[in-house]
Amino acid sequence: MWRVSARMGRVIASCGVCMMFAATASAHVFPKHQDPGAGASVSAPKEVRIQFDGPLEPAFSTLTVTDGNGKDVEAAKSAVDAAHPDVMSVALPSLTPGHYAVHWAAVAADGHRTHGDYTFEVK
Repeated sequence: MWRVSARMGRVIASCGVCMMFAATASAHVFPKHQDPGAGASVSAPKEVRIQFDGPLEPAFSTLTVTDGNGKDVEAAKSAVDAAHPDVMSVALPSLTPGHYAVHWAAVAADGHRTHGDYTFEVK
């Protein structure tokens, strides 16, 4: 009888640990779709738009675009879409051919922050 109880205790403890890791992982948001995408060679886009795998905290999430010299090129401040809180975008001026870098910082609704960068090319 004692062996069954000890095994059950280990199973319950293992499940608890797995649930803790799952909860921690789900607290962070990461890009699900990027437009333009990482490494893409595109005609000059009018905006950069990133869809994340969870809702964002608009006050603390940012999206900027820099040119090959590291100069900011966005036409306005980035914004989280009120109707789709998992989407953040920033309007762009008419871009000339060259390489551009996208820099994003995303804060999940529960306060966890992630960030990243990627590049695309305007042909």
